[in-house]
Amino acid sequence: MRQLSEIDRDAIRLAQDPQFPRWLEQITATGGCANPVHLAGSTATRDATTGEILHSYDTRNEPGERLLVRCRNRRATVCAPCSRLHAGDTFHLVRTGLIGGKNVPDDVREHPRLFVTLTAPSFGPVHRRSTAGERCRPRRRAGQCAHERPNGCASVHDLADPLVGQPLCADCYDYVAHVLWHAHAGQLWDRFTRAVRRRLAVTAGLPQSHFPDHARLSFAKVAEYQKRAAIHVHAVVRLDGPAGPADAPPPWGAADRLTAAVQAAARSIAVRTPYSPAVGEHALRWGGQIDVRPLRARPEDYGLSDDAVASYVAKYVTKGASETASGADRRLSAWDDIDAVPVSPHVRALMRTCWRLGGLAEFEPLRLRSWAHTLGFRGHVLTKSRAYSATFAALRAERAAHEGHVETPRGLTDASWRYVGSGHTPGAALIAAWVAEDVARNREITREELRAGGGVSERC
Repeated sequence: MRQLSEIDRDAIRLAQDPQFPRWLEQITATGGCANPVHLAGSTATRDATTGEILHSYDTRNEPGERLLVRCRNRRATVCAPCSRLHAGDTFHLVRTGLIGGKNVPDDVREHPRLFVTLTAPSFGPVHRRSTAGERCRPRRRAGQCAHERPNGCASVHDLADPLVGQPLCADCYDYVAHVLWHAHAGQLWDRFTRAVRRRLAVTAGLPQSHFPDHARLSFAKVAEYQKRAAIHVHAVVRLDGPAGPADAPPPWGAADRLTAAVQAAARSIAVRTPYSPAVGEHALRWGGQIDVRPLRARPEDYGLSDDAVASYVAKYVTKGASETASGADRRLSAWDDIDAVPVSPHVRALMRTCWRLGGLAEFEPLRLRSWAHTLGFRGHVLTKSRAYSATFAALRAERAAHEGHVETPRGLTDASWRYVGSGHTPGAALIAAWVAEDVARNREITREELRAGGGVSERC
């Protein structure tokens, strides 16, 4: 007879608890979240006029005297159920800025809109994925670098090859420039958007200070880690009138003029790092590969489709460290932590470079040790301008209202909550995984039925 494991015994204990049905309701409400937050407390809603209690709730009546809520982690490697929810919210956030809805007018799709990809520069040659059987870096007279390693590679690498993205010579690779470029990527983007506005104003014959009176540049962007562990920026860039998406762009604001401004701005701007006696000074720029594609307003137009772009952005927002070379899921607290992270030698070298540079006074404002787990990149994976579309908070509020969590009109709410823990016991984790699998399966069935019925298939 098979001996019960710890997981089995814990699952049986939970199932035999008289409050198991209510506990299962909480797990289901979180969508099978892999690392739920445990809260304890109470809330009471009173009529603002009479003081009568309209609704009250207290976790003392819950299993374990606690309420489970989603962790809301975007990374699939940390929590797949919450990452799927985040991807759905991202899809709708990007899509509403493209086609309207949720307080964004539908005619926004007639505005000039571009899908822009800005890359990192080269910090040294790396092994490349081979397509159509081509060799990685064929060179007739490759020779050797100063460290007596080959300057070329005649191998054929598929995407799963662990060599893809790794430097041909780690000693030749400019890890310092790579880390500093990541740390200044947000500043590069800010200068890029200002340069686009400046060039649009110049081509329209406007003083640069008058640009906000005639047009507004709106955007949503996502940072994607490539195999070489350097980020690329994918962005939807839209030109509106001065009041935002509800305002038509000026007559001179055509897509071709916006395209030219984006390309020129990406090639012209640079950020200089502070001088360091240890590593010198660096001039940081975007890479030479700049891709700008128009988004089509109608099916017969040339360009990318709205849903394709929204899905693409949502896909990369939820990627985790196991899927890309993006570092670790959590911050590192000491140098020795770097050796324990399950990453490639290339990524580990970038983390160590962050740690070393973070100890220099001239780079202290960059807080590189705090961001060593993201290889020096300090920005959010997804950012957007204020007027681009809806917010995550608005999307969550709409979902809560759809699920029946509606605030009582004219009610005053008193709430008191405290954090009491997170995560699951072994048996609870197993049950939560079953719930998450059921939710994912039901979502896929619904999507297939929508496709079969000719309905609109959207991420949810």
